[in-house]
Amino acid sequence: MKGSGKNMPHATTPQKPQHPAPTGVDEVLPITRMLPLAVQHVMVMYMGAITVPLVIGRMLALPAAQTAILIQADLLTSGIATLLQTIGTRWLGARLPLMQGVSFATVSCVVGIASSPAFAHSQQNEGLRTVYGAVIIAGLTAILAAPLGRYVMRLFPPLVVGTALTIMGLSLLPVAVNEIAAGTGLQAGKNMLVAMSVFACAIGLSIAGHGVFKNLAVIIGVGVGLAVAFAMGQITPHLGNMPPLLAPVPPFPLGWPIFHIMPSLSMIVIVAITWVESIGDAVVVGTMTGRPATPGLVSRLLRADGVATLLGGIMGSFPYTAFSENVALLGITGVRSRWIVALAGALLFGLGLSPFLATAVAAIPPAVAGGAGLMIFGTLMMVGIQILGTQKLQPGNISFIVASVSIVLAMTIVLKPDFFIFMPQWAQPILQSPVVTGCLSAIALNIILSLNRKNP
Repeated sequence: MKGSGKNMPHATTPQKPQHPAPTGVDEVLPITRMLPLAVQHVMVMYMGAITVPLVIGRMLALPAAQTAILIQADLLTSGIATLLQTIGTRWLGARLPLMQGVSFATVSCVVGIASSPAFAHSQQNEGLRTVYGAVIIAGLTAILAAPLGRYVMRLFPPLVVGTALTIMGLSLLPVAVNEIAAGTGLQAGKNMLVAMSVFACAIGLSIAGHGVFKNLAVIIGVGVGLAVAFAMGQITPHLGNMPPLLAPVPPFPLGWPIFHIMPSLSMIVIVAITWVESIGDAVVVGTMTGRPATPGLVSRLLRADGVATLLGGIMGSFPYTAFSENVALLGITGVRSRWIVALAGALLFGLGLSPFLATAVAAIPPAVAGGAGLMIFGTLMMVGIQILGTQKLQPGNISFIVASVSIVLAMTIVLKPDFFIFMPQWAQPILQSPVVTGCLSAIALNIILSLNRKNP
């Protein structure tokens, strides 16, 4: 029985203090039940987790060894970030079943900074080292600004979020298309067949699949694509010159970070955008688990995101956020224990200790990655369009102008990256990123036009 505040003398048996029965979110299940559920969480987010470093490596034409470092660092830090959010402390982490991974919102910004002539000079990896300096600054800023998260969120109403997600998807689709369209003649035909096998399988399972098959549609599609690529001779397994099975990534694997103001500001904007997804997922999961997203919980959530982002910059990765795919899985399985997701984080950490696995992933044929990218980036775009569809878009109204102008600006940069070449050099990192430019445009236009409506 619960203590009533009165003494219980002459008790024949010592009474242990009794605590409330654990809720679903705090429940610790037998390991035999937890392990398969944790593996399922890893499988659901694994393709999304490795896609970002894989795409960045391909867009920057990095050597396979460097791309493998990005993948390994991403998995390692994703595991740590998930442990921070699920286990947490009094001031750090939401203590909710939230899987963490690198946000797709970072891709355009990272590539824009790393490939900018202002930063990619003769020094080795100078562009990426500038990215990591910006990630570190963004992480520190997020840690300090975490208590203000609920106020910052006012800059990101559904109109801005929907516009941002639409821009992200549209700006990344050409990456997937270029991966597929590489080669000529017979090779081009093989690439197309491989990519379409991934795409068709993923779509088919998304439509007709149930349960785990529906949630693993993309990763199953990748498996089918790899089988087709192997049958066509695009994959030649060999174990020679492969890295060791286990070896941790050292801090600053590509060299000491370089710090510049404008790249740091660009990355801070991206981190603020990722807050939208993190807080949204926390609200949904908090409702599912009976642990509502209070202001204090939101502050701990964003502070943990900031620590994970800071660690990402140190270990050779990028900003982190919650993965919505795993939120959906919580609803399907009905098991919402944060300790299962913590175990999944530990598994991710273990995967991140293997350079052998990271190198194998980096060797995935471009057409396979492109087929998966069509599905992932297309879904991202449609989520944004779905949100915009709730905003009563009518030609001439504020929502219509904000979304259309911002998307046009972003797509201008996608189609012609040097469109704003006449602008000052310090502004290039922002103006070379369609996502950052489009998001800043949406934020500014929404504020200005809304104020104009209130003060005619």
